[in-house]
Amino acid sequence: MKHLEILLLESFLKIKNHLKVALVLSVLLFQNSYGQKKIQHQKLIWYGYYNTLQLSPNWKLHSEIQERHFINPVAQHQLVFRANIERRLVNNWSTLIGMTLFLQSPQNPNSKSNLMVPELRPSVGFVNFESFGLLKMNHKYQLEVRFFHNQVNGELTSGYAFSNFRFRYQLGFDYPLLRVDESDKIILKIKDEVMLNIGNQIVKNTFDQNRIYLGLNYVVTPNLAFEVGYMNWFQQQKSGTDYYDRNIIRFSIFHFIS
Repeated sequence: MKHLEILLLESFLKIKNHLKVALVLSVLLFQNSYGQKKIQHQKLIWYGYYNTLQLSPNWKLHSEIQERHFINPVAQHQLVFRANIERRLVNNWSTLIGMTLFLQSPQNPNSKSNLMVPELRPSVGFVNFESFGLLKMNHKYQLEVRFFHNQVNGELTSGYAFSNFRFRYQLGFDYPLLRVDESDKIILKIKDEVMLNIGNQIVKNTFDQNRIYLGLNYVVTPNLAFEVGYMNWFQQQKSGTDYYDRNIIRFSIFHFIS
């Protein structure tokens, strides 16, 4: 088992640099055509509860629920349930495998429809953590498979249909602004995540979205923390010519159970 984990990690490391190059090229291509796009601006609030259950020194179970809604007017946007099992590997690397249930309401807050379209997202990924003194840096690589609930004429029908693959890369930094008795109490968090669509049905929107996040995390106890932050969520629509530019306030609770 240990030998298999090392081989898996080594294989991933060999392709990691190629993935980074592909991401950079995709973002550059997107930026070059930015001025020709039609952009729709929206404001939202996200609420999230994130739980980590430490099963053993090498295994963790992560679960979360997120409520996302528009501000003006107030309208449901998304409801997310996610669970991941994490296996610690070697050299500050971990692997993740999980499932997400994603409920999508209309993208327009003024829509008269209340249809919520379910989506299932099995996923697999790797996480790497590095420390540079007090500064902590993490890389997260994830591949999702997207299955949308079938619908006809605005009504849900039975079954799910495969849509596409999506690759996600997130770069994050944590830096303590306040420490008490050598323990972090207030942590500054900065993250950027880019997502790319992959599949035969993807024609005009290989670049899916980019998320930039800035937050403050207040550690109440080693097992409980509260966080408030701002996110800019820039997403390309299927047309390839239209975009959403979303300004988001996030409120989060992080709960750790050993």
